[in-house]
Amino acid sequence: MDSQHGKLRQLFEYNFLEYTSYVIKERAIPDINDGLKPVQRRILQTLFNMDDGRFHKVANVVGATMKLHPHGDQSIFAALVNLANKGYLIDRQGNYGNIFTGDQASAPRYIECRLSPLAREVMFNKDLTEFIDSYDGRMKEPVTLPCKIPLLLLQGAEGIAVGMATKVMPHNFCELLEAQKQTLQGEEVTLYPDFIQGGMVDVSLYNHGNGKIRCRARMEEANEKTILIKEIPYTTTTQSLIDSVEKAAKAGKIKIISINDYTAEEVEIEIKLARGTYAKDTIKALYAFTDCEVPISPNLTLVQNGIPRTATVEEVLQYNTKKLLKDLTRELEIDLGRLEDRLHARLLEQIFIEERLYKTIEEKTSFKAVIKGVDEALLPFTEELKRPVVTEDIERLLEIRIKRISRYDINKQQKEIQSIRRDIKVIKKHLTDMIAYTTAHIDSLLKKYGGHYPRLTEIKEFTEVSVRKVALSNLTVCYDREEGFLGHQIKASDPKSDFSIACSEYDRLLLIYDTGMYKVIQVTDKLFVGHNLLWLGKVEKGTVFNMVYREGRESLCYVKRFATPKFILDKEYKLFDEHKRSKILLLLLGKEKSARASLMPSPRAKSNVVEIFFDEYLVKGPAAKGKRVSPRRVRRVTDATGKKPQAKKTNLTLPGLQEAVADTQEGGTGEGNEEKE
Repeated sequence: MDSQHGKLRQLFEYNFLEYTSYVIKERAIPDINDGLKPVQRRILQTLFNMDDGRFHKVANVVGATMKLHPHGDQSIFAALVNLANKGYLIDRQGNYGNIFTGDQASAPRYIECRLSPLAREVMFNKDLTEFIDSYDGRMKEPVTLPCKIPLLLLQGAEGIAVGMATKVMPHNFCELLEAQKQTLQGEEVTLYPDFIQGGMVDVSLYNHGNGKIRCRARMEEANEKTILIKEIPYTTTTQSLIDSVEKAAKAGKIKIISINDYTAEEVEIEIKLARGTYAKDTIKALYAFTDCEVPISPNLTLVQNGIPRTATVEEVLQYNTKKLLKDLTRELEIDLGRLEDRLHARLLEQIFIEERLYKTIEEKTSFKAVIKGVDEALLPFTEELKRPVVTEDIERLLEIRIKRISRYDINKQQKEIQSIRRDIKVIKKHLTDMIAYTTAHIDSLLKKYGGHYPRLTEIKEFTEVSVRKVALSNLTVCYDREEGFLGHQIKASDPKSDFSIACSEYDRLLLIYDTGMYKVIQVTDKLFVGHNLLWLGKVEKGTVFNMVYREGRESLCYVKRFATPKFILDKEYKLFDEHKRSKILLLLLGKEKSARASLMPSPRAKSNVVEIFFDEYLVKGPAAKGKRVSPRRVRRVTDATGKKPQAKKTNLTLPGLQEAVADTQEGGTGEGNEEKE
C-alpha cells in the first residue's frame, strides 16, 4: 500500500512540474529574445504568412492562428487586441476598444488588421529563424522571431504563471534605441518607463525594473471650483478612476458636486467641487484617496534559454543589443555568400559563352562525357573564379538555352558583374566595423519611425501626500464624562463640561488623565476611557504642553514642559510617578502661557503668590520631573490672564521666588483646584 501511495505521489509531482513548466514557458512569461509570449508570436507569424499588404478580418486571423496555437479563439482574440492597442506591430481598422475608457473591442468579424511597416522591417527574417513543428505537426512555427528592437522593454508584459509572475513596464521607443547606441559604445544607460496613457511617474524607487513606481493623473485647475483630469495613470481607465472618486466622495474623504466624463480621443474628466472646498486642496486629496495616484510594483521576469529568471532593464537592453549585433552580422554574411554565389555563376556563364566552351560538347555521346568535357574546358580559367567548379555549376551551364546564348550581351553582363563586385566590397567593409553599421541601422529606424513615438509620460519626483493632512474632518468625537465613553457615535450629555473635537478617521487622539496617565488611540466609534479624562486632542507634532502637577508623596507642586510624546497605539504612559494623591493641577498648550500659584499664608514670607512663566522653563521629555514651584504648600493654581510682566517686574518677582524656594519650612497638603483648557 505504501509503495502504491509513493508511486501515485511521484506521478502527481511529475505531472505538476510538467504543467508548471508548460505554463511558464508556453503561456505566461515572455522570451528575452523577441519579448513575446507564444500566443503573440503565433499571431505575428500568422499575419506574416497571410501578408499581402491589405487588411484581413480579425476573425480570419484568429482562425488561422489556431493552426499554431492549441487553445481557444477567445484567448487569441484577446491577445491580438492587446497587441494591436500597444500601437507598434499591428495596424488596426475598426473599433478595437478604448484604452482610456476601458471599452471593449467589437466582435472579430467586424474589425481588421495587418502587420505594421515597423513589424515587417524588424520582426521577420527566414534565414535567421529556427522553425519547429506546430502542436499537431501539420505546420512549422518559429521558436523565436529575429526581432531587431528591444521589444520586451518597448511593449512591456504582464502575466501570471505557477509560482511566479511578470510585470514589465513599457518604455519609450526613441529612448530605447538611443540607449542601444550608447550600449554599443560601452556607455552606461538608465531607462525609465513611458506609458501610452501619459500622466506622471515617480521613478525614484524603480530599481532597474524590479522596485516600485508611483503613477499620477495629470490634473488642471479650470477654476478654483473645477478640476480637469487630462491624463490618467497606467493600469487605470477613466471608468475605474471615476469609480474611485465617487467612492471617496461617498466615504466623505472629498466633497464634490458632480463628476463628468467627456473622454473621446483624449482624456477629459471634469470634477465640480462643493461649497467651501477649493481645487488646490482637493487635488492633494484626490492623489491621497483615489486612483489619481496608483503604486505599481514592476517585476522583470522572463524566459532565457528555456529557463525563467529575473533580470534588470539594463541587462535586457544589453542582451538585445548584442543579439542585434549578432543578427546583423549573420545577415551580412548570408548576403555576402549569396552575392559570391551570384558572382561565381555570372563569371562561369561569361566564360562558358564568351570562350564558346559549349562547342566542346558537340561530339560527346553521353551526359557523363559532356560533364567531363566542360570541366576540362574550364580548367584554364580556374584562377578567375571565386571557388572550384562543382557538378551543379556545370549542370546549370548546360541548362542555358541557345536563344540566350545567341542574344548574349557582353556589356550588360560586365556591368552586372561589376555591380555585384561593388556590393560585395560594401558588405565586406561593413563586416570590418559592425559597431558603426549597427549604429547606422538604429539611426535609420529612428529617422523613419521615431517621430511617431514621442515620450508621453512625464518623469517627476512626487512629494508624499499626507493622508492625515488632506483628510476632511468629517467626524465629531465626543466624550461623555458621566458614562465614561468616547467616540464619534457618542453624544455629550453636558456640552459645557464634556469634550468634543472634529477630526478625520486618520487622526490619532491623545488622551491625558488627571492622574498623569496618557495614551494615544485611533479614532473610534465608541470606547470606554473612564471618568477622569482631563484633556483630549489630536496628535500634532511639535505641540508644547505646559503643566503644573502635585507630587503625592512629597506633597509639592512641580512645573514641567514637554512636546508631543512618541507613542505606541493604546499603550499607557505616565507623566509622573503614580500615587493616590498625585494630580495634574493645570494643563496649558502653546507658548507665552503663564499661571499663578497661590501659596498657604506664612508670616515669614513676603508674598503668598508665585507667578509662573512657562517660557522660562526648558522643554524636556514627558517623563521628566520638572522644577519645584515652591517648598510651601500650594493652595491652588490658576491660568494667569494677560501678558508676561516687563523685565523690571520679573526681576522683582524672581528673588521672592528664590527666597521661597530657599525656605525650608514643611509644606502643607491642601487641595488644589485644577482647571482645563
